[in-house]
Amino acid sequence: MSGHAPAAIVRTTSDNQIVRSIHKVSSAAGWCSALMILTAVVLTCQMIFVRFVLNGSTVWQTEIVVYLVIAATLVGLPFVQYQRGHVNVDLIPLALRGRARFGLAVLTLSLSIIITAVLLFYGYEYWHFAYKRGWTSDTVTAVPLWIPYLSLPVGFGLLLLQLFADLVALITKSETPFGLEA
Repeated sequence: MSGHAPAAIVRTTSDNQIVRSIHKVSSAAGWCSALMILTAVVLTCQMIFVRFVLNGSTVWQTEIVVYLVIAATLVGLPFVQYQRGHVNVDLIPLALRGRARFGLAVLTLSLSIIITAVLLFYGYEYWHFAYKRGWTSDTVTAVPLWIPYLSLPVGFGLLLLQLFADLVALITKSETPFGLEA
């Protein structure tokens, strides 16, 4: 490894109003994701209490907790991208300099945008299909599946916006490639 991995990447404030707005939306998505995780933890604790202390039945809690954790993961994607929190390997970017590093950053962001756009398309299609067909879960609660499936197009759509903001910030030179110093 390189021996100098920054503990945190400090993102500069872009002059572009659209980029700043997308950063605010990504931060809001992060807060929503955190609230979903907190709700899932509270429901899990309630479920444990009902099961083992009150010796009662838990019917709906497990299903709702699973949906909340999955939705939190998907809705939290843009926030993690904004914070540069995704796992990455910086061996090649560290070995490159100048235009080559910039080119690699543009290429990886462009490929990420394309892949996320495909996931958004199919996520929307899957959500819409569940909505139109009136699918419900095969449990006692019979949750309409369009509700948890909505996290697919919302999460990937917000991630696509954040990736677009990252690309704009890179091209306008308000951020450095991969957050690395020159």
